[in-house]
Amino acid sequence: MPSKKALIRRPSPRLAEGLVTHIEREKVDVDLALEQWEAYAEALRTHGWETIEVDPADDCPDSVFVEDTVVMYKNVALIARPGAESRREETAGVEEAVARLGCSVNWIWEPGTLDGGDILKIDDTIYVGRSGRTNSAAVQQLRAAFEPLGARVVSVPVTKVLHLKSAVTALPDGTVVGHVPLVDKPALFPRFLPVPEESGAHVVLLGGGKLLMAASAPKTADLLADLGHEPVLVDISEFEKLEGCVTCLSVRLRELYA
Repeated sequence: MPSKKALIRRPSPRLAEGLVTHIEREKVDVDLALEQWEAYAEALRTHGWETIEVDPADDCPDSVFVEDTVVMYKNVALIARPGAESRREETAGVEEAVARLGCSVNWIWEPGTLDGGDILKIDDTIYVGRSGRTNSAAVQQLRAAFEPLGARVVSVPVTKVLHLKSAVTALPDGTVVGHVPLVDKPALFPRFLPVPEESGAHVVLLGGGKLLMAASAPKTADLLADLGHEPVLVDISEFEKLEGCVTCLSVRLRELYA
């Protein structure tokens, strides 16, 4: 059976210097952020995930958002080339971590730029956001890496938020959830469920119908509970100040064998 592993990376002491693009900068409490990160990691472990800590990158303020550095499909790790030049040093430690796990490693090369937060996988369909951080050259490279393995790559526009997964994620049955004012073209997704809160657009599938969600989306949690899901809420307020969400704080590896 495949084992459930999640890459995580502890916050940099310089977290408060992290990039903000689509929102106003707010003061970040770094000590509280560390407590929230530890609670997030514990929630993963409580629900059957083995957490694997990537070596810290203390000089990289955004390094806690580990999802942006790599895209996983089957046993292949595609190392990203972040759209923000200041984030490119984050990838080396992640590359080492996935290589230790036995992944086959590939890379996005210049002139391609890609952030992992622009990738939404639903079964063998990989939606890639064409955002301010991910360009067409990277989309072509993504296709070249994953289509031979059976993936279908679909490019979608992202203009209202930082990353595709800032706007949408997917439920276990493949239904895409999103906050309509932030989604460029909801009709691009075969099944779309509007949710009432911006942070309600972000779910991590823990398994067994459980959804890891931000505590800042109680109305969405109630909606999804009514649909038969089991929300698991975590407070990530300090990361939300940096356009972070529950998905970008880990890389979930579902198809690796123990």
